[in-house]
Amino acid sequence: MLHKSLPKIRWKALAQPWQNIDWWLFIFPIGLTILGGVMIHSIELSQEGANWASQHLITCGIGIVLALAIARCRYDRLLQWHWIIYGITILLLLAVKFFGTEGLGAQRWITIAGFNLQPSEFAKLGAIITIAALLSDRPASTIPAALRVIAVVAVPWALVFLEPNLGTSLVFGAITMGMLYWGNANPGWLLLLLSPFISAILFNTALPFWFGWIVVVGVVAWRSLPWYRLGTLAAVVVNLVSGGLGHLLWGLLKEYQKKRLILFLDPDQEPLKGGYHLIQSRIAIGAGELWGRGLYKGTQTQLSFIPEQHTDFVFTAIGEELGFVGGILVLIAFWLVCLRLVIIAQNAKDNFGSLIAIGVFSMIVFQVAVNVGMTIGLSPVTGIPLPFLSYGKSALLMNFLAIGVVQSVSNFRQRLKF
Repeated sequence: MLHKSLPKIRWKALAQPWQNIDWWLFIFPIGLTILGGVMIHSIELSQEGANWASQHLITCGIGIVLALAIARCRYDRLLQWHWIIYGITILLLLAVKFFGTEGLGAQRWITIAGFNLQPSEFAKLGAIITIAALLSDRPASTIPAALRVIAVVAVPWALVFLEPNLGTSLVFGAITMGMLYWGNANPGWLLLLLSPFISAILFNTALPFWFGWIVVVGVVAWRSLPWYRLGTLAAVVVNLVSGGLGHLLWGLLKEYQKKRLILFLDPDQEPLKGGYHLIQSRIAIGAGELWGRGLYKGTQTQLSFIPEQHTDFVFTAIGEELGFVGGILVLIAFWLVCLRLVIIAQNAKDNFGSLIAIGVFSMIVFQVAVNVGMTIGLSPVTGIPLPFLSYGKSALLMNFLAIGVVQSVSNFRQRLKF
């Protein structure tokens, strides 16, 4: 008998390198990405020659492989490399400025072997790793430590803002605020950091509320700053002059960005121009009602009424074809992803890993809130994609890389034994 029993596959041994990862944190992002591929396919049916769905799913496959590979590597080694990662991030953003490809009124991409790489997307993960390293070395419990983080993040933020890429620059702000809060920064300091922007908006839109806001800022500064007299005076002065600063920042924005920020309040001002996108988006979501019109049966989607629907406005296809129920299920899936991220942050073996998880959490929460908000008319159109669902190879790949780093935090959450 030449017959011999074949050796059994030892599945436990194969899975050993990933034994402590959070499988739910893989299942929900993969499920969302597959759903995104289905909706993108529905959108591309009316676009001759489009193959966005297949590219989206191929990128998903590559992202899963990379995430699994990263998950089995020790994340704490990134501490030794965080300044190199920061330097590479800056160099890539500078490369966009000098060698970038322009599209849709902005210069955001670098073309490498036919692939359009968007460095600003990967800069989000670079910023998360850098901030986590800084705060694990020196918590934000003192003002100098918090300002140190802000100063380091200000460089990539400015380069992204000047591309111009207003949406991604706002994501940088959300990541920084979330990680500073988790890094023991006084909540009052975070409010004071945001106060000039709030004052600029109120000064130009609701002057009576602006005066009340100045009082609030003074009280917060008095109660939270260590040198309360000088700090309160400085905070009030900065907010008093913020109206002028608002005009200055407004002048730095491109014309299409100004329209995006204004027209979401009343898109009917330009129903066939700047407000068209928002009007059609709300029509599509409203048309879906409770259960939706059915897959591939949405009129706004199949007749291409919504420009660039496969990218930033993919949620409109979900709302129209899968209805309110489909939209709510997507939001529940995102909520579960964020819940797993917080649990990993709480159970991490060190502050560095915990801060990385919270950085990814802050990034996803902000992007989902703004993207869904703009499709239903609650926030301006800012060009922020919906994580895992929107078409965009750089964004999708970065999201899976971020999940991979967090999975490494989960995988190596046991404290080292000496």
